[in-house]
Amino acid sequence: MTELALEPLDVLRRRTSAKWRTFPSDVLPLFVAEMDYPLAPAVARAMIGRIEASDVGYVSGPGPVGPAFAGFAQRRWNWKLDPEDVRTTTDVSVAIVETLRQVLDPGDEVIITPPVYPPFFDLPVEAGGTIREVPLLQDDAGWSLDLDGLETAFATGAKALLLCNPHNPLGLVHSREVLDAVARLAGKYGATVVSDEIHAPLVYTAKDFTPFLSVSEDARAHGVCVTAASKGWNIAGSKCALMIASAPETRLLLDEMPEEVGFRTSILGLHGAAAAYAEGEEWLDRVLAVLSSNRELLRALLSAELPEVGYRIPDASYLAWLDMRGLGWGTDPAAYALEKARVALEPGLKFGTAGAGYARLNFGCAPDVLEEAVARLSAARAL
Repeated sequence: MTELALEPLDVLRRRTSAKWRTFPSDVLPLFVAEMDYPLAPAVARAMIGRIEASDVGYVSGPGPVGPAFAGFAQRRWNWKLDPEDVRTTTDVSVAIVETLRQVLDPGDEVIITPPVYPPFFDLPVEAGGTIREVPLLQDDAGWSLDLDGLETAFATGAKALLLCNPHNPLGLVHSREVLDAVARLAGKYGATVVSDEIHAPLVYTAKDFTPFLSVSEDARAHGVCVTAASKGWNIAGSKCALMIASAPETRLLLDEMPEEVGFRTSILGLHGAAAAYAEGEEWLDRVLAVLSSNRELLRALLSAELPEVGYRIPDASYLAWLDMRGLGWGTDPAAYALEKARVALEPGLKFGTAGAGYARLNFGCAPDVLEEAVARLSAARAL
């Protein structure tokens, strides 16, 4: 397997995405969930091929992405699904909102499990619901879903759970046993589980990931998977997400969505995603090798230069949840890091009140960038 080509900062700064345009050029941008690596050749070819064919009109349905994703899921996670169960829309946030709109009455509660991806606090509200927080549990073994808290929430009227699987910002991969318990609760209380599995391709040991819909009949009867190639292959701006339902009840939820939900899909994103799933695994594995090395490098750097910072190595993705309370940088250490170290981190408070004193760091970069970032943060302690 050939190594992944890494581009220098001066080349990366020519990009126009939010990662490279939000802050001045003296800031190292390690905040938003976007990697620095060049596109997978198969993905680039697919998109360029559509442009060369002047094929940039409206989509005519999921087309090749259903079979491509089904093949990827079978190879990667031993998940057998019918390609006909795959629908598309613009992005996972839209997929979440439109799915929740099908199951909620105005004001119905949707459970979220902070600390969690910041839009989860807003998407259920956009769909007409209200938020019910059931925070994750934390002990010496790590983080976990609060199954008793979930049952209490369902028993007192919550209609849906917005599940982050794997969990952002922790890189937590929920076990099959835990997901089976969640599915049984959904079946018991007639609730819907919307499982956001956008980070699933970035699980370091693929066999450790369990797609929610693969768990049980309860999961299929009460669950909808929403996912995309956007995180695994770094194509968030191409706008193609998947919605997957594998039971008559949940297929109906997708079928009853307005036609426009699917029509909003980008044709470039659709063909790029299909190429990623069908031809992009070798590239993905090269990325995972770099990320795995980086997550270990970050541990070594923090141990040597910032031992006050707590860090548990993630089992998925390129996001590190840093406990920076020991530095004395206040409830929003990301603000201090930006001002004093010129390193942009994602503020922990965006992920819920449990994020006070925390920040999320994106290590999907070159090792020398990570080394420079930690050196800057270390130096900022004396300022």
